[in-house]
Amino acid sequence: MRILFAVLAPFLIAAAAPQEPATVRVRIVTSAGNITLALDAKRAPKTVANFMAYVDDGRLDGTQFYRSARRKGAPGQGFVQGGIGTDARRMLPSVLLEPTSQTGIRHLDATVSMAHGPNPDGANCNFSIMVGPNPGLDARGAYRGFAAFGKVISGMEVVKRILALPTGGGRDAMKDQMILQPVRILRVERLDGAARPTGYAKPWLIGPSSR
Repeated sequence: MRILFAVLAPFLIAAAAPQEPATVRVRIVTSAGNITLALDAKRAPKTVANFMAYVDDGRLDGTQFYRSARRKGAPGQGFVQGGIGTDARRMLPSVLLEPTSQTGIRHLDATVSMAHGPNPDGANCNFSIMVGPNPGLDARGAYRGFAAFGKVISGMEVVKRILALPTGGGRDAMKDQMILQPVRILRVERLDGAARPTGYAKPWLIGPSSR
């Protein structure tokens, strides 16, 4: 009986774990105003689960919107980017990319997308919000693109204000795109479903940030 329970335990735990609703709303409270997201847990379940782990752990509280990528010739369009930056003490294991060719969620105006570096499967929790369409971030051919996983349902005026902020610095793809006075993310709040904290340690709370 003990052996049988040991074999079945992981499956029983998984079955008992609370499931995300098909749409999960999240409020981002910033120093520039509030932004509310609706995340598509049905079509991008891994990306949404990753983002919500950061939310439920408080890993995004006290971070920043630090990047404004304005489109050349159309400065009112582009995207803003925020999240944990390079603060390794906030990072959870990377999430596998869910490309737009798989999810069907395109990079349209107000879309939320998970950022990543050279490794498409190396994303943690830096995210972008589109202002206008950005089809260049969608998967095409061998290019895997980025994982779109929801949209802004309230607060696009805040996103547009962030996009318009003065920028400079940066290098490579981010050259001249770093916001000179980053917008503080005071906290990120779950509005739907049950919180599912990871239980991992929170070292950023006990010492200076490595950002």
